[in-house]
Amino acid sequence: MPSLRRVLREPLLHFVAIGAALFVAYGLIPGERATPGEIVVTRGKVEQLATGFAKLWQRPPTERELKGLIDDWVREEIAVREATAMGLDRDDTVVRRRLRQKLEFLSDDDAAQATPSKEELTAYLAANPNKFRAEPRHSFRHVYINPERHSTNLQARLDSVRDALTRLNPDGDSASLGDPSLLEPQFEGLASREVANQFGPQFAAALENLAPGRWEGPIPSGYGLHFVRVEGRTDGRLPDLAEVGDAVRREWANARRVDALDALYAGLLKRYTVKVEPAPPTGVEEARR
Repeated sequence: MPSLRRVLREPLLHFVAIGAALFVAYGLIPGERATPGEIVVTRGKVEQLATGFAKLWQRPPTERELKGLIDDWVREEIAVREATAMGLDRDDTVVRRRLRQKLEFLSDDDAAQATPSKEELTAYLAANPNKFRAEPRHSFRHVYINPERHSTNLQARLDSVRDALTRLNPDGDSASLGDPSLLEPQFEGLASREVANQFGPQFAAALENLAPGRWEGPIPSGYGLHFVRVEGRTDGRLPDLAEVGDAVRREWANARRVDALDALYAGLLKRYTVKVEPAPPTGVEEARR
């Protein structure tokens, strides 16, 4: 069982505590929302408006421009307060999503500060090998047969091509034996996923089991039929951390963000009682009644 000191050092625990404190503090700190009938444009807000202007225009605002920025912000504050008082923010999908984004941004920002150790990345790689495993790669030649062009004599056409390939020199022009196609006659180091994307999953699965160095087929694909000769194959493997360190770090950080969000909502959910009303009966059920 982890020690208390180790638990207290856990960043996710820190985030939940900080997030809860922020929500409490927001309602207690006086400022722009000090009283319902008062709008306070704090010094910090003025500086924020001026800084935003300077970033956009590459110069500080004039006195007149700054007054315009302040007046516009006051209008916005009035509009927000009045719209909220009228309930215009309720059941508004855009508003709800924006509020959720702002809340979750706190979680993302906290998770982004974490720096993984080499041990943590090594452990993440070991626990998630399928995310980083190098795919098998295939080098092969193929001869394409279009079944639609040989609908009346397809078997005879296949037998003819098979016999020709049996007699063909290994370095001979095999592509000339097949039908015209936009596909390349030869592929070098094509990953299994790329094979499936180009030829279809059935062809890719069959290619995995072909013995190198001899013509096999016919093998169906999304285009038609193929005779295939595997020239070489590189088995899939799990790379070392040194090879995929950047990818592991990105995935680790993303998992960290997901964990932080889960921890945030788990903590906030404790403040609420959730009741789900039963769904209304469907038209079919109503008709039966």
